[in-house]
Amino acid sequence: VQLQASGGGLVQPGDSLSLSCAASGGTFSNYAVGWFRQAPGKEREFVAAISRAGTVKNYAPSVKGRFTISRDNAKNTGSLQMNNLKREDTAVYYCAARQTVTGAVTSTSGSYNYWGQGTQVTVSS
Repeated sequence: VQLQASGGGLVQPGDSLSLSCAASGGTFSNYAVGWFRQAPGKEREFVAAISRAGTVKNYAPSVKGRFTISRDNAKNTGSLQMNNLKREDTAVYYCAARQTVTGAVTSTSGSYNYWGQGTQVTVSS
């Protein structure tokens, strides 16, 4: 499956932004989806994950309550709604997919087989 992330941009603290992950070349509902981010000089970190059917979601503590992950299997898209953005959310955001037969989700980047190209999110006043 090929993934393409989009929707990044420059916003001010407190603003909202919605990222999209368009999938092609596979049966999207066979894949769990995760969002990761990497800030300059830092390692890639887990943001959120959603199960194949969208029934199980997991968030990093730093974004829980502010970010919402979702997916639309009929449209082969995943989304990450980000509210109340903070300067420390500044990073390149990546969507990733892992083929699975279960409804489990994981925060481990090494478990994801497919990655999008990343989209830059900058939070600055």
